[in-house]
Amino acid sequence: MEKILYLAHTDSNGQLPRIALEVLSAAQKLSKDLAGSTLMAGLIGGDVKSAADQIAGSGAVKIFGVSGADFNESRYATDAKAAEALAKAAGATIVIAPGTSRFARALPGLAFRLKGSIDTHVSGIAVNGAQLDIQRWYYRQRMVATLTRAARPWVLLVDSGAFPACAGAKGSANVEAVAVTLTDADKRTKVTGVQAPSADAQTIRPDAELLFVAGAGWTKKQSDGQIHGKDAEKIILDFLKTSKASLGSSKSLVDLGAEGEAVLSFISHLNQVGQTGATPRHPKGLATCCHGEEPHVVGWRFISERRAINTDANCGWAQGKADVLYVADAFAVMRKVNELLAKA
Repeated sequence: MEKILYLAHTDSNGQLPRIALEVLSAAQKLSKDLAGSTLMAGLIGGDVKSAADQIAGSGAVKIFGVSGADFNESRYATDAKAAEALAKAAGATIVIAPGTSRFARALPGLAFRLKGSIDTHVSGIAVNGAQLDIQRWYYRQRMVATLTRAARPWVLLVDSGAFPACAGAKGSANVEAVAVTLTDADKRTKVTGVQAPSADAQTIRPDAELLFVAGAGWTKKQSDGQIHGKDAEKIILDFLKTSKASLGSSKSLVDLGAEGEAVLSFISHLNQVGQTGATPRHPKGLATCCHGEEPHVVGWRFISERRAINTDANCGWAQGKADVLYVADAFAVMRKVNELLAKA
C-alpha cells in the first residue's frame, strides 16, 4: 500500500502558490487511482496554518507541518531537513511536490537522505493497474517518455501548468507539528534581502493568462520603408503593462543584435520561446510579426488557444498552426487594442 505525501512550501504571504495547488490536484487523482493508497500533506513555512486551511478539504488524512522563522525563507539545509522530517513522519513511499526553484534545490537532497529516487520536470502521472507511471519531456519537448520505478521512496517534482489547480473547499485544518532540530551550520546561509524588478519592468510572468510573442517583424522596415523600433517598444510595453501578459520572443528577434540589426531593448534570451528556448503553458497565446516556423511553434505545444497577427496570409501560422490568423498590420492592431484596454 502506497503512502502518498503531498509536500509544499508557503509563499511570502503564508499561502500556497498556484503551482502547489496544481500539484495537489495531481496528488488527489493519484490517491484516487492507486488502490489502497493513503494521501497525507506536509507543509513547510514560517507559519503554515493559513496554508493548511487552504487544503482542509483536500482529502488528506493528516496534515503535517514544519514551521518557524528558520523555515520562512528558502535555504537548502533547513528545507532538506524539514522535508526529511515530514517524509519520515508520514512514512511516505511517494512524495509529490511542486517543481519550484526552492524544491528543485532541496528535494534531490531529500531523496538522497531517504535512500530513494527522484524524478524532476514531471508533466504527467498515470496509474496502470498497480503500477505508477510518470511522463516527462526531453529534447526541448519534442520527445515524451513514460517512466516507472520500483525504488521507494520515490520523489516527484511536478512542472507548472501540467494539472488544473485544486479548487477544494477551505476550512479549519488540524496541523500536526513536526519538530526539526537545526544546528548553527544549518542556519549559516542568511537571506539579507530580495532584489526584483518592478511589476511594470517584469516581462516574464509564468502565471499570466496570455503569452504575447514578438517576432522579428517588429524591427523590420514597415510599409513606409522605415524602421519604427521606438514605436514598437512603446506599443508592446503599453500592452504588457495593461494586460499583464507574459512576453515571449522568437529566436530570430533575440539574435538580431548579434547581426548588428535593430532590437527591442527589453527582450533577451530569457524571453525566447521555441525549440531552443522555453515551452510555456499559458491558456492563450498571441504571436505578432512572426511567421510560425516549426522551430518557433514547437514552443507553443502546450498553449491551449493560439492566435497570430501577420500581414502574410500564407505564413506558417496559416498552415494549421494557429486557431485564428489575423491578416493585418500588427502595429495598427496593437495600437487599437491598447486604445480599447485604456478605456476598459
